[in-house]
Amino acid sequence: MKQYEAVIQTLEQLGGQATLAELYHEVMKIEECTWKTKTPFASIRRIVQVRPEIFKVQPGLWALRSYQNSLGLSEHNGSAQPTPEVLAQGHSYYQGLLVIIGNLRGHGTFIPNQDKNRLFVNRPLRELRSFQETPIFSYPHLVKKSSTVDVTWYNVRQMPHSFFEVEHSTDVQNSLLKFYDLQDFHARMFIVADDRRRAEFDEKRQRSALDAIKDRVSFLGYGTLVKYYEFEMLKSERGLTL
Repeated sequence: MKQYEAVIQTLEQLGGQATLAELYHEVMKIEECTWKTKTPFASIRRIVQVRPEIFKVQPGLWALRSYQNSLGLSEHNGSAQPTPEVLAQGHSYYQGLLVIIGNLRGHGTFIPNQDKNRLFVNRPLRELRSFQETPIFSYPHLVKKSSTVDVTWYNVRQMPHSFFEVEHSTDVQNSLLKFYDLQDFHARMFIVADDRRRAEFDEKRQRSALDAIKDRVSFLGYGTLVKYYEFEMLKSERGLTL
């Protein structure tokens, strides 16, 4: 079996779409294919980029064109004005990456209940989060506010460790104001967005009304997030530690 055929077969076995990290793991299980290279992952990346049968759904996520209609997928082309379909797919995709990273790092994880039935690749987000309800860590109005954050990681004492707001198409300022209301918790705060929105983040973070949190909120670009996800997946598989 040729290497590209192994990649296509793996995508079929995974339901027509998969992250690169999943491909790295699953393609190697196909015994009929031999990878005579010291860098098989680089070969897999090249295959998904050049084979006409495969297209990019989101950064780090690839699918078979033969499954595109049945899965309701739209192609990601890096456009500054993505289609509504791409926007809908993208938000839950990045939420899923954040939840999986949090789980692999040993944190409790939560995504808002209104998002629980949205899909990360082929799985609803409710199956990924470790908490099905927000831990009651403070006053009810603050717990309620935190439960609307796109992804929250909790420490072993079930206190917030990190808050993440995924700004796929909405206004960064709304998330900054949400973080402002949660400033009294010793938690990290991240705006997760396309790298092209970094300048918007920097400008709005400097507004005087946000002085109390401007040095606490960080920007996390999609490309970096995908790399973190792939690293954590491979580290988990190989039993590595930092």
